[in-house]
Amino acid sequence: MIDVVAIVGPTASGKTALSLELAKRLDGEIINGDSMQIYRGMSIGTAKIKPEEMAGIPHHLLDIKDPDEAFSVAEYQKLVRGKIEEIKSRKKLPIIVGGTGLYVQAVLFDYRFTEAQVDENLRKSLYEELENFGPVHMHAKLLALDPEADIHPNNTRRVVRAIEILLSDEKKTDRSLALAPMYNDAIIGLDMPRDLLYDRINQRVDGMMEEGLLEEAKALHGRGIRGVQSIQAIGYKELYAYLDGKLELSEAVDQLKKNSRRYAKRQFTYFKNKLPILWIDALADPEKNFQEILAYMQEKERKRRIQE
Repeated sequence: MIDVVAIVGPTASGKTALSLELAKRLDGEIINGDSMQIYRGMSIGTAKIKPEEMAGIPHHLLDIKDPDEAFSVAEYQKLVRGKIEEIKSRKKLPIIVGGTGLYVQAVLFDYRFTEAQVDENLRKSLYEELENFGPVHMHAKLLALDPEADIHPNNTRRVVRAIEILLSDEKKTDRSLALAPMYNDAIIGLDMPRDLLYDRINQRVDGMMEEGLLEEAKALHGRGIRGVQSIQAIGYKELYAYLDGKLELSEAVDQLKKNSRRYAKRQFTYFKNKLPILWIDALADPEKNFQEILAYMQEKERKRRIQE
């Protein structure tokens, strides 16, 4: 049988609704696959599911860290693999749901984390490139290597270090589909026309603002939480710029929408290049999609049995 299902896709594509439907019909429990939904006090901006929306289905790894705590993909990998075994022990189906591609990939494949050896010549050449072409160029270089990288362009030290690690261990980052799978999994991706997705993103941001995103950001800002991983999340960094007097509120909201659309585009690129996914039409009839997913899972199980 299938060990674990993953539902992936860009922001605002409908992952939560699909995950609830699958969990109800396949007797599943849901594991958070979003790198920012692990933080407490950051619910609106990360589109975290509300308790009353969970329909009695257990949800795991939400609100497990304070915003000033660090969290790594290696830690996530360890936690989720433990949750998968725990859920399976209850004869339930683990369903990972989220848009952070590297996190999902690291769990489902034999992704190993080792500290890259320092290559002094590479580091020197990267800093020379930074001096010659500037922070914007280096940040673009990083995103070309890792579309999910969420480091501010002005944090040049971290940008350079991230590029250095990626280039020092190029085989590991570029062989995603060749990595050995850890589970008999089924990865489902939600797709829709880009123009419609971008409209949905804009509407979602407006809804977040109405729901109290600014007040949520103010609460974090008032606690002095800054310069940490969590506040680099889209939705918070833009409103921090407003709260620091660097942008007008309308400018911050426009920037938030723009950054969200760009992130969605990077998510699509990552998923389509890095993971073996069954893509379904997010706008299709839910029953049709369910039957397509079920048939896919059954076919994967049939092939596994033949290979044994």
